Amino acid sequence: MTSTTGRPAPNYLPDAAWFKATASSGNGGCLEAAFLPDGKVAIRDNEDLTNPPFIVTRFTWECFIDGAKGGEFDIPA
Repeated sequence: MTSTTGRPAPNYLPDAAWFKATASSGNGGCLEAAFLPDGKVAIRDNEDLTNPPFIVTRFTWECFIDGAKGGEFDIPA
């Protein structure tokens, strides 16, 4: 099921095993991820679950994680 934007509808992937970083507090504000059976990775903002998840390939996810570990996505001072 897709929304009018071409992205999955908010209720897409109801059985996905979503998880978030252990550094997250219980107050929301976290990015959640789910590894999908086809090898892709779904990402969503747990503050607004009405927004559809964003789905990327495994390669894209690995590139993002590598960049994050290397500080490429750190917020500028």
